[in-house]
Amino acid sequence: MAIIRHGVFPEQRAQAARLYWQAFGGKLGMVMGPEPKAMAFIERVMSPDHVISASDEAGALLGVIGYRTARGSFVGGRMSDLIAVYGRFGAWWRGHALGVLAEDLATGTISVDGLAVAEGARGTGVGAALVEALSREATMRGFSQLRLEVIGENLRARALYDRLGFEVTARCESRVKALIFGYRSSITMARHL
Repeated sequence: MAIIRHGVFPEQRAQAARLYWQAFGGKLGMVMGPEPKAMAFIERVMSPDHVISASDEAGALLGVIGYRTARGSFVGGRMSDLIAVYGRFGAWWRGHALGVLAEDLATGTISVDGLAVAEGARGTGVGAALVEALSREATMRGFSQLRLEVIGENLRARALYDRLGFEVTARCESRVKALIFGYRSSITMARHL
């Protein structure tokens, strides 16, 4: 049985960064790589105030769901963080590339900033438990909608979100995202709280 809590313990930061990279490295690898630098950046900018985690009874991290509000995000960072990890030139082009993913949030909306579940815990309900925990947190904070974006080809994630009551609100085809991140289509889904 997973133990769900707000935040991650300091000793779980590296595990959380690894889970995030395992889930999104395929999409972000060309921009955030090489992997050691990506891991250093993720650990550096990770906000424990914008994540809910699931652990087993021994304290091993089973999954995380990061989120973004107007006050910040789970894996965000500033240009100074990019410079510290990648240098000035590396930060410059990475900042522009990552800007392609940036979207404004509508009033009353909280956005999923990454759902990542450890390989051995997939299919056990951890992902659904994390989404439900974030939905409860969002409702307590006065948000009326939980929004996320899923790559069009990610059928497993899409099936989970369909089961949890998310509805498709937009579809996007982007040659720029295909060139930079390796995927062309994305689907925006929302769940009313």
